Amino acid sequence: MKKILVACGSGIATSTVARNKLEEELKKRGFGSDKVSFSQTSIPQLRSQANDYDLIVTTAKYTEDVGTPVINGLAFLTGINMDNTVDQVISALHLQ
Repeated sequence: MKKILVACGSGIATSTVARNKLEEELKKRGFGSDKVSFSQTSIPQLRSQANDYDLIVTTAKYTEDVGTPVINGLAFLTGINMDNTVDQVISALHLQ
């Protein structure tokens, strides 16, 4: 089971939208809840939670090294270049 942490400024609004869209897109590609789990947090809490996850997806620009790969998930809010971002998530998690 791969664990994804989705983060936004407050950990509530845009992270929920991004999480739902990413979850939907991964399911379309055959990676459902039996392979990937999701949690949400705020950007300020990333550092304290990062080690518990395989991947972090943020809706805001985040460049700090927290020891866990970080992917910008703005595409899940705009719909622009979303397929490429989903490909990045699949690659980062080494999903087959």
